[in-house]
Amino acid sequence: MNIEVTPTNENKRLVWIDAARGFAVFGIFIVNITAFSAPYFIHGGALEAWNSPVDRFTQAFMDIFFQASFYTLFSILFGFGIQLLKDRLVERKIDVYSFLVRRLIILIGFGMVHAFVIWHGDILLSYGLIGLLLLLFLKLRDSYLLIWGALFLVGSVGLLSLAMYHTRHYLGGYNEAIIAQAMENYQSTSMLVIWSQNYSDWTYANSGLGYLFLTAVLLPLFLFGMYIARKRWLHEPEKHQAVLKKVWVVSLIVFLTFKWGPYLFGNPIWFSYMQDNIGGTASALFYIVSITFLAKSGMGSKLIRPFIPVGRMALTNYLLQSVISFILFYGVGFGLYGSIRPATGIALAVVIFTVQVFFSKWWFTRFRFGPVEWIWRSLTYNKMQPFRKKTLQRSGHE
Repeated sequence: MNIEVTPTNENKRLVWIDAARGFAVFGIFIVNITAFSAPYFIHGGALEAWNSPVDRFTQAFMDIFFQASFYTLFSILFGFGIQLLKDRLVERKIDVYSFLVRRLIILIGFGMVHAFVIWHGDILLSYGLIGLLLLLFLKLRDSYLLIWGALFLVGSVGLLSLAMYHTRHYLGGYNEAIIAQAMENYQSTSMLVIWSQNYSDWTYANSGLGYLFLTAVLLPLFLFGMYIARKRWLHEPEKHQAVLKKVWVVSLIVFLTFKWGPYLFGNPIWFSYMQDNIGGTASALFYIVSITFLAKSGMGSKLIRPFIPVGRMALTNYLLQSVISFILFYGVGFGLYGSIRPATGIALAVVIFTVQVFFSKWWFTRFRFGPVEWIWRSLTYNKMQPFRKKTLQRSGHE
């Protein structure tokens, strides 16, 4: 067959979707840097270790506005992107399943390197594996995408939250010996010791039952993203303004109810799974619709502009954040693990992300894709993609 599928042309991109991806990269980093710099995020004990008023306020602020709001946003956009790619493949009469399987297997490869060499908190491996399950839903009717998504999300969240409620008196404990071991190992100057602890933390966070529940949370977010793409609400926001306004209002109400509401009755641990996955999904929808509306106004378009180039090379920037954090916090680098407070982590994340904004903008004056995106695309399309921009090639710039 002579028909080829090629990447999306730059002038056909939905810039507010790129901005939403960039915003997600920022929000993910705000949460991840806390998990990268200390063992409390995965092993518990954060409230005891960080117990000053500033620490408590910072943790609450992150919990309400960032925690579980941005990997959900990224997940919805992942499903959105899969649907767009499927539509283009069908239009060009390319076999959808073989193409997407190849693309996802490459993503799994990136994820394995990231998860086991750099950071246990990787999400790419899960996206690739659960994305393969998503292929089973590609031919479903639109309404069935919503039904299956709601069943998976509400069912899994409700089941686990009920179990957590009945065992609430046993929740909240943490093992000081495990925390001390993580502190010692991540502060080690031995790569083998760091990798061993990283592998231990990955297996701890991704145990069999835990991974089952992760699948039941990520898969519906992918399905919701596919549904939104099929309805073209974000392709033509002016045409679908009435629907988007309803989504914006409802998602804001659910967002505040599930994310901020628990603080009115002590923010109990047993409610955290609903807070993260129902509230987080609502906040993700609120953020993406808000960004879409901002893109359609003069002042708003200026506000989201810095996030656009970051979002166009979201995979590169996500991995780069992990590499920088690895150097900053682990013993083979600057060894800051366990020594910074949450507010300092946020400040570091803002500074690093600001540098990424300028770097990404500079990069796209010279290149068509981010470096990791270029590798992914070249392997996916089974053809070396053009990398440098033609204008620079003609003018002799290097």
